[in-house]
Amino acid sequence: MLFDTHAHYYDERFDSDRDELLTALPEQGVELVLCPGCDLPSSRSCVELAERYPYIYAAVGVHPGDCGNWMDEDLAKLRDLAVHPKVRAIGEIGLDYYWKDNPPKEFQQNVFRRQLELAQALHLPVIVHDREAHGDSLAIVKEFPEVTGVFHCYSGSVEMARELVALGWYLGFDGPVTYKNARKALEVLEAVPLERILVETDAPYMAPEPFRGRRNHSGYVYRMAETVAQVKGLSTEEAERQTTANGRRLFSIV
Repeated sequence: MLFDTHAHYYDERFDSDRDELLTALPEQGVELVLCPGCDLPSSRSCVELAERYPYIYAAVGVHPGDCGNWMDEDLAKLRDLAVHPKVRAIGEIGLDYYWKDNPPKEFQQNVFRRQLELAQALHLPVIVHDREAHGDSLAIVKEFPEVTGVFHCYSGSVEMARELVALGWYLGFDGPVTYKNARKALEVLEAVPLERILVETDAPYMAPEPFRGRRNHSGYVYRMAETVAQVKGLSTEEAERQTTANGRRLFSIV
């Protein structure tokens, strides 16, 4: 059985068949899904989905690309959501320097730090989005040694991966690890311990091969587990079992 540790099922691309798709996941070998928010409305939607389906859990947070309207009072609203028993992380939070129309770097960093402070206060892990901001992302999480979590859709170097693992972090691998140009991601996958690897879809984005270009969903997360197995010299069943155990451990799901 598989644990898709990152899927955005509030997205409008699931509006036409959301219940049908989510209801079918256990039959497809997916026993758990974690749905992270990207702003306050989507975080509320994640909590509502977690209430509706026993195998879905939620994370609440404000994504760096969506933090432009951040106000100090938003932290209290996130805190109110985060105390729900099915909220298991603060996320998706972090830094994104790729899109030039994103909020200024300093503003993103402030919002990131505030949410790390919340995670520290609530003793929750975090889900970090790090795009073209590797140095600053690493430096900021190191300011909060009591906080760990997962660097979602990891795209940094092998050296940074090893440093994060040494600090207690996990790394998430998504559809791109199955692409033909995935050399760097495969090197990272080979270098880090199996016990710190999570598999994710980031649905509805970045479907793995051979489904690239389609709407992504948790039914495809097995492709990441297969890739982990190939790189680590394991059976697919072993990779599924270990990555699911890793996700359960990180997000405190018994």
